[in-house]
Amino acid sequence: MAYENNRRRRPPREDDGTLIEGRNAVLETLRAGRTVDKVFVAEGARIGDVAAEARRCGVPVVTCDRRKLDHMSPTGNHQGVIAQAAAQEYVSLDHIFRVAEERGEAPLIVVCDGIEDPHNLGAIIRSAETAGAHGVIIPKRRAVGLTAAVARAAAGALAYVGVHKANNLAAALDELKARGVWLFGAEADGTVGLYQAAFDRPCAIVIGSEGQGLSRLTRDKCDYIISIPMRGRVNSLNASNAAAVLLFEAVRRRAQAE
Repeated sequence: MAYENNRRRRPPREDDGTLIEGRNAVLETLRAGRTVDKVFVAEGARIGDVAAEARRCGVPVVTCDRRKLDHMSPTGNHQGVIAQAAAQEYVSLDHIFRVAEERGEAPLIVVCDGIEDPHNLGAIIRSAETAGAHGVIIPKRRAVGLTAAVARAAAGALAYVGVHKANNLAAALDELKARGVWLFGAEADGTVGLYQAAFDRPCAIVIGSEGQGLSRLTRDKCDYIISIPMRGRVNSLNASNAAAVLLFEAVRRRAQAE
């Protein structure tokens, strides 16, 4: 006599199309040239060909506990590998500068230095679009990419503002400076007050990670470190809130300069 297995099963996760699972599916996705942010590989999984193809394509490979993949998997049949595809194609730095030129405006760019929370990144992208920024820059490693959760948090903004994924964030910052963009980092101990910052020039607002703030290298490359005045007892803002404050101060300064 057969008995029903009463063990509680995890309900299937919503499949939003950005998670590709299984050896063959991931391998063909990489070979087809689709934009992939990361490939997650279970410890001990025998899929060296997938990892090799990912590295050939310049895609970071993250080794993790199989239980992480079990949690991520929409179907529960991941075969030890899941690729995280981008919810939106990335743009080049040239594209961001071209948008500014077409609008006849000084570049206004947001740089995210290690934002890991998808809701924070999505909210920053949303604020960037509503403030009229010309683009957002994120690093390739140690940061969230354009996942479905980011797209949802951005509330449609990804259709209107381009995101560039920098292979090397420090090099991208150097290129911005070489192209006449001033870097304004946001930190609680900034030496320039929010209302004294010259946001009416070509500028990039640089937002640090949720826990550590700006990395040392990124901070050293900034032309100014900006502090937001605090009047309450809590002495800091969420990363996405700080980005919104700086962006709309830039909007105000630019409107005054017109």
